[in-house]
Amino acid sequence: MTRTPIQLPQQRQFGETSRLGAWWLQPLLVFLGLGAFIVYSTWAAFQGAYYASGPYLSPMYSPLIWEGAGQATSGHNWLGHWPDWLPAAVVGLPITPAFLILWAPGGFRFTCYYYRGAYYKAFWADPISCAVGEPRKSYWGERKFPLILQNIHRYFFYVAALFIVILTYDALVAMWFPPEGMTYAQAHEAHALEFGFGIGTLVLIVNPVLLGLYTFGCHSFRHIIGGHKDCVTKAPAGKKAYECVSCLNKRHMLYAWMSLFWVGFTDFYVRMCAMGYWTDLRIF
Repeated sequence: MTRTPIQLPQQRQFGETSRLGAWWLQPLLVFLGLGAFIVYSTWAAFQGAYYASGPYLSPMYSPLIWEGAGQATSGHNWLGHWPDWLPAAVVGLPITPAFLILWAPGGFRFTCYYYRGAYYKAFWADPISCAVGEPRKSYWGERKFPLILQNIHRYFFYVAALFIVILTYDALVAMWFPPEGMTYAQAHEAHALEFGFGIGTLVLIVNPVLLGLYTFGCHSFRHIIGGHKDCVTKAPAGKKAYECVSCLNKRHMLYAWMSLFWVGFTDFYVRMCAMGYWTDLRIF
């Protein structure tokens, strides 16, 4: 039998493609969007101040386990002021209340199935887009360190779900205001808070709603609900829940970006009010 050798196509050089159109636009937008959020959230976390304004608490500092070192009592802390046994800085960099909790929602997003595909393209060019040459010749996959750690995403889901409960509580707290002449901490201590509703209240309510749409549309939650079953139709209640999660999952990318933007905006809103640049309007 005569064998005819087959010539395989040459591997594309980095950025080489026969595609038409602006294929580079999506990874560029992802790079700019995620890059902007990473820069802002890192800056906000290092501030250690202006994270609370009246009944409003930034989601980047919630739960506020201890009040920041050197900060006045805001009325939102769980365990009082910064303990003496916990250093306020390491290698010249401050440790703020944000760093005690941001690892949880940050880890959930960093290992998210959608975000992995997004930042692999935008930051690592692995590949930068379909049918476009990438800078490396080998396939790394997620079976070796450090990328094998991405598989911890399914466990981060439980922590992220707990944060939805905490942020929902923060939204409820945002409906109780101190009377005129008292700070929030004073009114909270004296049980003198009054029910009300401000623009900031609305901002804090929208935050856990968007985060809930993103978190409970997660691929891991979809598997927990019914993906592990051989025949989900044999469990009618589970099937309905599975379909509901699948509906959210179809818009997972949309909710991922909307919730990311709103977390940053919520922190910015609270920060501007705390610094006195913005005045929160009371609706009633």
